[in-house]
Amino acid sequence: MDARDVIKIGMSAERTLVVPLERTVGHFVRDMPMVYATPMMILEMEMASADAIERYLQQGWITVGTEVDIRHLAATPVGAMVRTTARVIAVERRVIRFEVEAFDEVRRIGEGRHARGLVNLASFNKRFGPK
Repeated sequence: MDARDVIKIGMSAERTLVVPLERTVGHFVRDMPMVYATPMMILEMEMASADAIERYLQQGWITVGTEVDIRHLAATPVGAMVRTTARVIAVERRVIRFEVEAFDEVRRIGEGRHARGLVNLASFNKRFGPK
């Protein structure tokens, strides 16, 4: 499959969540504040990126994250609403590149770029599935 045949620049998706205790840095690292953790913000950015293109992929194909270049700009407390967006900015044969952002109710809290690689699920599972 060639991503250039089905994925177009400008495709986008958005996700929202209310920050739970389980996604705070303090949940993972002792004595740290209970604010939205950077890896959890990146996870939402990756998932929004996948959401933007998933329905256009041929059956049996998925994307996996391959690159992140993210800045976490502001802390967000437990209970705050976070909105994450992803927009396709470039398409190569097997790589799709995204601009990603995250916002809380007050401001932008994260921004950056993310890339996803196009993978045939059967081939992937043959290589990395249970032995």
